[in-house]
Amino acid sequence: MTYNTSKESKEGRDFMELAKVTTKGQITIPKSIREKLKLKEGSKIIFLQKGKDIVIKNSAMLALEKVQDAFDGEAERLGLKTEEDVVNMIKGFRKERK
Repeated sequence: MTYNTSKESKEGRDFMELAKVTTKGQITIPKSIREKLKLKEGSKIIFLQKGKDIVIKNSAMLALEKVQDAFDGEAERLGLKTEEDVVNMIKGFRKERK
């Protein structure tokens, strides 16, 4: 079983760990992998097939990546250049809701 993360090891090479599958199909994710994926007790993971490989990702981080991709270019489109611009836009929305 091969684990692949979006980050490379300290040496710049692919990173691999080994885990044993139990009779119930369960595995213990090695600590180094849990740390790289920022997994905590109760975290959910997602398995993605990329060609012949299966990639394990933290589902919360994958969701965040999707949101970031969806918003890519929106700040520029809305003319938001600074944090203050964002705060002012939010204040404007709040005034409209009242």
